[in-house]
Amino acid sequence: MDFQVGLMDIDICGPSIPKMLGLEGQEIHQSNLGWSPVYVESNLGVMSIGFMLPNPDEAVIWRGPRKNGLIKQFLKDLDFLVIDAPPGTSDEHISIVQFLLATGIDGAIIVTTPQQVSLIDVRKEVSFCKKVGVEVLGVVENMSGLCQRLTDFRFVKLTENGEQNDITERILGYMREKAPEMLDLIACSEVFDSSGGGATQMCEEMGVPFLGKVPLDPHLCKAAEEGRSCFADQKCGVSAPVLKSIIEKLLVTNQWREELMQMRE
Repeated sequence: MDFQVGLMDIDICGPSIPKMLGLEGQEIHQSNLGWSPVYVESNLGVMSIGFMLPNPDEAVIWRGPRKNGLIKQFLKDLDFLVIDAPPGTSDEHISIVQFLLATGIDGAIIVTTPQQVSLIDVRKEVSFCKKVGVEVLGVVENMSGLCQRLTDFRFVKLTENGEQNDITERILGYMREKAPEMLDLIACSEVFDSSGGGATQMCEEMGVPFLGKVPLDPHLCKAAEEGRSCFADQKCGVSAPVLKSIIEKLLVTNQWREELMQMRE
């Protein structure tokens, strides 16, 4: 959308952003002006502890003051930030709230999976935000069922001893000949138990907005593994439209688009 965006990865113990954006091996540089981010595009700058590790397999064992010092340095020269935080309510969350609350935090977007085991932790995140005065902009239900085209499935037939015989070509051939209209169908199945109502029910109970459900899309997973944008091609046809819808909803609800356009004028 041509906005100037900074993406900051404050998951110090498990930085995954460099991998997901195809930036492994890149380095950030420090000068008297502060840290210089790594740019994916001209309008997307990224900061991550992952850029500072000589070996991607190396563990980062930092505690309190050192973690907080690094986060504070990262924040100095970025204007518009999306901050990717680890699960929980640890040092990183408390630090980011302390450093940014005075300058104004628009709010937090909380991500969960549908099952109660995940929602128990997420309820604590919502309570944390309310306690420290950070508005919850909304909740996203991730991995909300497996969805993919029928033609992307591998079909197998189990033998009596549990071995799998691949019959994919036979099934696809049958569909092409007898029911070609099925080739465009998308199959969906629940992966996690959502009988408790999932994130939608939790949002109603806790009085926070629900932003949408992102399905478990193998093509999205592959794009993240390869450091590709899911919007760059048509391969993530199941998940990309949902993600775009969530972004649009955030922009409209918070009037960010109008405010940014006015600033440009």
